[in-house]
Amino acid sequence: MPNSVEEFNTYRTKMNDKILADNNKIIKRIFNLDTNAYTDGALDVKTKELLGLVASAVLRCDDCVKYHLETSYNLGLKKEEVVEALSIATLVGGTIVIPHLRRAYEFWDALEANK
Repeated sequence: MPNSVEEFNTYRTKMNDKILADNNKIIKRIFNLDTNAYTDGALDVKTKELLGLVASAVLRCDDCVKYHLETSYNLGLKKEEVVEALSIATLVGGTIVIPHLRRAYEFWDALEANK
C-alpha cells in the first residue's frame, strides 16, 4: 500500500531542491519569506499553521493543505483543533472546498497511521 505522507514529502523535497538549485534570487526570497512567516511572533506557531491551513483550503491548494496538516500534526495540534479550522475554511470558501476537505481528512488519517 502506498504511503501518501512519504510520497508527498519525497516529491516536495526533490522538487524544492531542484527549484532552489537554480539559484533564482526572487524564488529563494519567497521561500525564505514563507519560512520566516511561520515563526513565533505576535501569534504563536500553532496559530499561524492553522491560519495557513485555512487559507490553503480556501485557495484550494491540496499540496499546501497537506504541508500545513503535517506541520500542525508535528506541532501536536489535536484533530479537533484542525477540524475546527477546516470548518471555518469550508464556511468561508463554500461548498467548492468540500473535495479538499475530504482529501485533508484522508491525509490526516495517513499522518496518524504513520505514527
